[in-house]
Amino acid sequence: MVQTKTQFGYRRHPDQNRAGADVAEHPVVVVGAGPVGLSLAIDLAQRGQSVVLLDDADRIGEGSRAICFSKRSLEFWDRLGVGQRMVDKGVVWSVGKIFHGASQLYQFNLLPEEGHKRPAFINLQQFYAEAYLVDRVQELSGIDLRWRNKVIGLEQRNDHVLLTVETPDGPYRLHAGFVVACDGARSSLRQMVGAEFAGQVFEDQFLIADVKMTAAFPTERWFWFDPPFHAGRSALLHKQPDDIWRIDLQLHPDADPVVEKRPENVRPRIARMLGHDKFDFEWISLYKFQCRRMDKFLHGRVIFAGDAAHQVSPFGARGANSGLEDAENIAWKLDRVLRGSSPEALLESYHTERSAAADENIRESTRSTDFMAPVSQQEARLRKAVLSLAKETEFGKRMVNGGRLSVPSTYDTPLSTADRDAWRGGPRPGASMPDAPIAAASGQSMFLTEAFVGKGAQFTLLEFGNGAAIDAPEGVETIRIGGGDGLADTRGLAGTRYDAEPGTTYLLRPDGYVAARFRHPTRPALDAALARAAGLNRGLS
Repeated sequence: MVQTKTQFGYRRHPDQNRAGADVAEHPVVVVGAGPVGLSLAIDLAQRGQSVVLLDDADRIGEGSRAICFSKRSLEFWDRLGVGQRMVDKGVVWSVGKIFHGASQLYQFNLLPEEGHKRPAFINLQQFYAEAYLVDRVQELSGIDLRWRNKVIGLEQRNDHVLLTVETPDGPYRLHAGFVVACDGARSSLRQMVGAEFAGQVFEDQFLIADVKMTAAFPTERWFWFDPPFHAGRSALLHKQPDDIWRIDLQLHPDADPVVEKRPENVRPRIARMLGHDKFDFEWISLYKFQCRRMDKFLHGRVIFAGDAAHQVSPFGARGANSGLEDAENIAWKLDRVLRGSSPEALLESYHTERSAAADENIRESTRSTDFMAPVSQQEARLRKAVLSLAKETEFGKRMVNGGRLSVPSTYDTPLSTADRDAWRGGPRPGASMPDAPIAAASGQSMFLTEAFVGKGAQFTLLEFGNGAAIDAPEGVETIRIGGGDGLADTRGLAGTRYDAEPGTTYLLRPDGYVAARFRHPTRPALDAALARAAGLNRGLS
């Protein structure tokens, strides 16, 4: 179980001693101390912002809940100073297997190539992730984490938001320049701004159980269609730390949730799956698929992120990972707005990019749900045909959908004239930066993502040497590979992954996404690309 603190006492804050019109003012208030809210607060604090983080509970949530964290999430957590701790505790995996009945249809590898610092995925119980993030929060003086502080009122003003916060000592008020709502699927702040979800709730139910046992199963993701131990339905098996195994079993839509969750009814199902009953329950729950999102992620000065803004089914690990992408997307933009470096209009790009990502995740989750739990005869016939084809053909395997796993979003970024040079590969504008092994001037091996973290995650020029170096715009860092005076591409993988020629240059955003790329950069072109990415100029060069 968790070795760090999981329950936290309520403490009265001096803000509560103010009376009447004397209300404390804070630039940012984040509501919800889950993985998304905690990560966002850390990112903002590391950028020099003061953050008030409110949570209505006084403890880290129970049960594993989210367990699959992607390579992209780990790279984000590296920038927050907690990535290694997550990997050290987590179960590393990249291979998945799909079964039909008792037979394996195929297997896949989510990270088949070498030369990345982080694995494709780790499995780690959410309570561990939250505990490590809280530990990091407590190391940062810029974050004021207040437990048992529940927002019960919200009023939008011209230049701030007035919050009413309930505590064991009674209510008090706060002025927030901006509020970021990370308060989950049942977000009370979403109701306070009068917004609701639009989307689909699926009727099929899934039993989810975490069991403790010693088993020789490999650290892989196993998914069954119509397994012999659970005829006519689907099942999933995943390994977690501490000899805990996650098991998902599809139930009939009309199954009684109260009855199905009783341990005496769950145990025979799990025993049939495992072939023995030598296990103990850690957690049992039941859920239905939901694929929904808010119409707008920005409501005045209230910004929504994570499950408060969008929900998807758990198959594909798109929930927590997409919420973390929300956090890293909004953090650098909000930081620039608070500093006056960019106009508030930059925040609109958060909604544009992350709502499009939510739509993509919802589409993929809906397709997975339709394939795993067909509701019409046509869908059932299609699935039967696909599963039959998958035994014999490669294209049939590609059609099988047991949950398309989370990948970094690619944003629809307009291309400037300079962006339209000939490229054979490499990340296009709007894509996240790929990692690659490199070496420091001292010869020490490292990774490109580590060099990016070392630059403070500001706007950064990634230059490939043997070309004329260009002066970086003010406030922009530089990573230079090759040319004798920079980092070394010892294995040639950085050049290959970025389709580099002498002089090739990428402009990276503070979240590690590509803002622009150039074969032959000029200072005016760089200035224009930077202005575009920072919300200073919407035109194209």
